Amino acid sequence: MKILVCISNVPDTTTKIKFTDNNTRFDSTGVQWVINPWDELALTRALELRDDTSNSVNKVTVGHVGTSAADPTIRKALAIGADDAIRINAEPEDAYQVAAQLAEVIKKEQFDIIFAGIESSDFNGSTVGSMIAEFLDYPSVSAVSGLNIDNDEPVITREIDGGKETVTIPTPCIAVVQKGIAIEPKIASMRGIMQARTKSIKVMEPVDVDIITEVVTFEPPQPKPDCVFIEEDNPGKLVELLQNEAKVI
Repeated sequence: MKILVCISNVPDTTTKIKFTDNNTRFDSTGVQWVINPWDELALTRALELRDDTSNSVNKVTVGHVGTSAADPTIRKALAIGADDAIRINAEPEDAYQVAAQLAEVIKKEQFDIIFAGIESSDFNGSTVGSMIAEFLDYPSVSAVSGLNIDNDEPVITREIDGGKETVTIPTPCIAVVQKGIAIEPKIASMRGIMQARTKSIKVMEPVDVDIITEVVTFEPPQPKPDCVFIEEDNPGKLVELLQNEAKVI
């Protein structure tokens, strides 16, 4: 069985976000790029399945839509343990375009299980995995917090209101994963880092896809107000502020 893990190249969460051109474009100057955290957990689980000899998973590929600027992040995924990578050579413009490009690759490469993080930590759109399933007419399961293989059939645990449910799903399929799919992201070893230098990144040219989203402007969040200190013997002032300013009671 072959697994594709779709990965997104996102700014590190400690990065100070800035915009240019009158807040219409993201300023990438000095940004540290990382694998999207949900995708990193998905990759970890895919590698655990590959390394488990009780099932038939024998290959894990990472897929990404982006320019060569994302190659260092892809190399990180290869260092963690992915066997190879596919990069669709296009500037990602919106979720629809990304999903369409990945769907075309999946058609050609014939993967059995496709992992997609439930969202990316930059745009938080939560749509790419489901869109891929619609493009391909594949069965999909969202909110996946666990996945095992039983007789070459994925057995999926997903979060629902009030608990969890376990379902089986035929392959090929899409698993839209969230936290819980793996306990902690796998960290690249020195040996993995050395091996990643020689692993293949297959670059594919994009297909023509309409861009259906237009970014009009970005709006940074308002700065946090100064912290207010209240004397311990003045609880009435605290209640007043919580009622009239914070409006939480």
